[in-house]
Amino acid sequence: MAGAGLIDDYVTALDRRLRGPEHVKDDLLAEARDSLHDAAAAHRDGGLTEEAAQRRAVAEFGPVTTIAREYQGLLGLAHGARTLRAVMLVIPLTFVMWELNRRFWIGAWNDFDAPPPDWYLAIARFNDTTAWIVAGVAIVALLVGRRLARTTLSTVTLSRLAGAVAVGAVAVTVLGNVAILAATAYLDVTRLVMSPPVGAATLVSFVIELRLAVLARRCVAFSSV
Repeated sequence: MAGAGLIDDYVTALDRRLRGPEHVKDDLLAEARDSLHDAAAAHRDGGLTEEAAQRRAVAEFGPVTTIAREYQGLLGLAHGARTLRAVMLVIPLTFVMWELNRRFWIGAWNDFDAPPPDWYLAIARFNDTTAWIVAGVAIVALLVGRRLARTTLSTVTLSRLAGAVAVGAVAVTVLGNVAILAATAYLDVTRLVMSPPVGAATLVSFVIELRLAVLARRCVAFSSV
């Protein structure tokens, strides 16, 4: 039947413009398809032909570019929230894993030949607290984001804010880890090879942080519409 595929064509065009979590995208597309079919059915009951009913339903729903922008904001926000929850949970757990591993295989650090300089102690304290600071920031961002979602602030803006927080959190975590490794190597490089299991834990930590960095980067990409 002529025009019978107008709704399907519209949903397909919308699908091609969207990027983000597949399950969220599928739900949004299913919702759009159902709304369009319901509107078309109402217009058919009003006396329009199938083609005219679908055409009017599509016109009333809005241009694909406009709807895609709204839906992309929702997709970016969903991915941003998921990434912040991962940051909140995974980064502290990674730090605890590494610290327990280090204590089991190495135990207490032996003293340096001379007392570590103040700059090294500052880096060590920063690295030790980074995981908890980052987790706290992620929690605050999720709570604030939930409150802002009840305002007129667009989902696109919210998704960009979530992406910025996620990128910053991962960057600070990586910076802390790299800084303490570089500082330790500068003072006593043998400490970096004291235990293969601890070295493996360090490598796993960086792999996890790299994965979080990819997720954070996608937050920014998904909020670009």
